Amino acid sequence: MTRIVYVNGDYLPETEAKVSIFDRGFLFADGVYEVTSILGGKLIDFAGHAKRLQRSLDELAMANPVTEDELLAIHRELVRLNEIDEGLIYLQITRGAADRDFAYPKDATPTIVLFTQSKPGLAENPLARTGMKVISIEDQRWGRRDIKTVQLLYPSMGKMMAKAAGADDAWMVEDGHVTEGTSNNAYIVKGNTIVTRHLGNEILHGITRAAVLRFAREAQMVVEERPFSVAEAKAADEAFITSASAFVMPVVEMDGQPIGAGKPGNVTARLREIYLDEMRKAAV
Repeated sequence: MTRIVYVNGDYLPETEAKVSIFDRGFLFADGVYEVTSILGGKLIDFAGHAKRLQRSLDELAMANPVTEDELLAIHRELVRLNEIDEGLIYLQITRGAADRDFAYPKDATPTIVLFTQSKPGLAENPLARTGMKVISIEDQRWGRRDIKTVQLLYPSMGKMMAKAAGADDAWMVEDGHVTEGTSNNAYIVKGNTIVTRHLGNEILHGITRAAVLRFAREAQMVVEERPFSVAEAKAADEAFITSASAFVMPVVEMDGQPIGAGKPGNVTARLREIYLDEMRKAAV
C-alpha cells in the first residue's frame, strides 16, 4: 500500500509529494513541527499538540495556514486513508518558499506537510519492561528550545553519541544540570517525589509532560519542578522520560551506572499505566 501524505491542501501518494527547493524549512530550518501518537485509530492529546503548534508559530511570527478544526480533519483523514491503528502523524509548517534571504519574506505562503508512520505495538514497547540506558552529554543547542523547530541536528548527534556508547539516548547537561533528552523530557524519582526541570526557554514544553505531571498530582504524588544534577540522577531511586511516542519510559542506567535497582521502578510503571489508560479514554 502506497502511503498517502498531505501537502499544501492535497492528499497524494508519497512518491508524488514535492516541496520547493527554495522552501525556508530546507534553507534555514525556518519551520516548526508536531508529532501526534495514534492508538486504536484515534489521536492522543491532539488539542495539546495543536495549542503548542500555534505557540511555536507565534514565537516565530509565522502564519498558520489552517484552523484547528481543519487540522483535526486532516489528521483524521490521513489515519483513515493509511489505515493506521497504532502509529504517529508528523506535521511540519514552514514559512514557505522565497528567494534566499536571512530576513523573513513578506509575501511567502506557508508550507504545510503531514505524513503517517505505522507502528504496530507502539504502546507495548519492550523498553517499558527493560528500561532505557542513557549517557550525559553537553547541551550545545540554541537558547530557544521551547519553540518546537525543525532544527534538530544536535539532538541527532546526541542520539548517535548514545548509540556509539551502547546506550539508547542521551540526556543533555547545562551548568551541571540535566535539561532534557534528545527528543524527550527527563525525570528522576527520589522516594515519592518526582523531579523534573521547570518550564522555560531551556526545554521543550512537553505535551506528554503536562499530562503526566497532572496525573501524578491527581494520584497524590509529590512533584518538584526544578533543575536536577547528573549526580542526583545517578543517586535517584528511579528515572524516566516522557514523549509523544514513548509515553512514559523508564531509564535504568546513566553513564554505565545503574539508577536505583537498575530496573524499572513502581512509580514509573504506575505513571505509564495511568497515562495510557487516561489518554486512550480521551483520544479523538
